[in-house]
Amino acid sequence: MRGMIRFEQVGKVYPDGTAAVDDLSFEVREGELVTLVGPSGCGKTTTMMMVNRLIEPTSGRIFVEGRDISGVDPVALRRRIGYVIQQVGLFPHRTVLDNTATVPALIGWKKARARERAAELLDLVGLDPATYGPRYPAQLSGGQRQRVGVARALAADPPVLLMDEPFGAVDPVVRERLQNEFLKLQATVRKTVLLVTHDIEEAVRMGDRIAVYGEGRIEQFDSPGAVLGTPATPYVARFVGADRGLKRLSVTTVEPADLEQPPVARTGEPARDAAARMRAEGARWAVVLNDDGELHGWIAADAPARAGADGSEPGSVGDHARRMEAWVPLGSPLKQAFSEMLQHDAGWVAVLDGARFVGVLTPAKLHEALRRSVDADAQGIGRGEVDFDSVSDA
Repeated sequence: MRGMIRFEQVGKVYPDGTAAVDDLSFEVREGELVTLVGPSGCGKTTTMMMVNRLIEPTSGRIFVEGRDISGVDPVALRRRIGYVIQQVGLFPHRTVLDNTATVPALIGWKKARARERAAELLDLVGLDPATYGPRYPAQLSGGQRQRVGVARALAADPPVLLMDEPFGAVDPVVRERLQNEFLKLQATVRKTVLLVTHDIEEAVRMGDRIAVYGEGRIEQFDSPGAVLGTPATPYVARFVGADRGLKRLSVTTVEPADLEQPPVARTGEPARDAAARMRAEGARWAVVLNDDGELHGWIAADAPARAGADGSEPGSVGDHARRMEAWVPLGSPLKQAFSEMLQHDAGWVAVLDGARFVGVLTPAKLHEALRRSVDADAQGIGRGEVDFDSVSDA
């Protein structure tokens, strides 16, 4: 995978002697989302603004798509780079559709083509162009304006997207929703993204890799899991916080190897037969699947006996199955699985691949998955290659 953005020994010193950044050297790969995180004044926004030459470096070189940007016209450069800021910056006197079509119009697209592209992008970010296109920014909510800002940045199909605290101006609930929507969008468009944030939780949630800034320098540039699991310096450890183990739940996903296989009963199976099998296996419950292997619910081992206590036939497993409340898709963060356990007071969660049941995640297996993830990053190997005694084997 080629490098899309490359910094080579870049520095920025202001006339008063303030060093904003010092000797930055790093590369952002094509299609990668890199978050720049650190406290106010650490140089992360300066770094981002040097990419589109809103700030000029004092030393070093910056390359975009393999070209030294010092030799590129700044206006032409900026029209090839999407830019999203916290305040959005929409033109209040222009409609949402015209705001979104701004850059295509500036680079010479015909009006009809620019508006067609704007409508496509509005739809892509979840805003019906027929409904929202004719509106003005003042008629939108903060979250809707932020979506328009993202659509406008993507309208001319730029290879690079710069985002400066893009979700910071909305409430926490809307912020999480926008983050989720952007990650889904990024999975589709695969832009090379630099995203500036001061929030470590946002950084680990959004980034393929994270650059943790100290005073004008990058203290660690690594995957979210590595930053949380093996901080490179005491500064990084303090910055990510003592609860970094909990934060790591957000970036460690549920994999098939993490799952246990419980007893299974089928909906059409006689309930007495299923109960007898569960008793023989010493199981108190079983997952209930239909004939296509899709999750239907669960059944307690004593349910058929209770139903047939009066001598009547208890019927099929499907007649006694109870709804499965606690479940997550395969590949979900461990944090989501843990939240489902807590919300439903459950000892495990079912894991689905589409509609197909693949296993259950227990607290012991969740802990083991987290430990494997930490050890894998520390050793530079895959999670499946980590060898240790599991909690359940202890």
